[in-house]
Amino acid sequence: MITAVADEILGNALRQPETDRARIAEALIASLDIPADREVERAWQCEIDKRLREIDTGIVKCVPWEAVRDQLYRNAHVQR
Repeated sequence: MITAVADEILGNALRQPETDRARIAEALIASLDIPADREVERAWQCEIDKRLREIDTGIVKCVPWEAVRDQLYRNAHVQR
């Protein structure tokens, strides 16, 4: 059950400009996050580094979001 104080804070937050609301939401969500697992963080960093090397060396080519979105849209609307 939401308390009167929390209700007041929420009401005030919802009246703020969009960028401020986003900042507030980010801070609240971050406060709920559990500490990161160092092994998982290290594995993700290795994967990010590998993918960046693949892009930098030309092993893989990036596809613009617009092209991906259009292809997904076409695939979703194919008559089956």
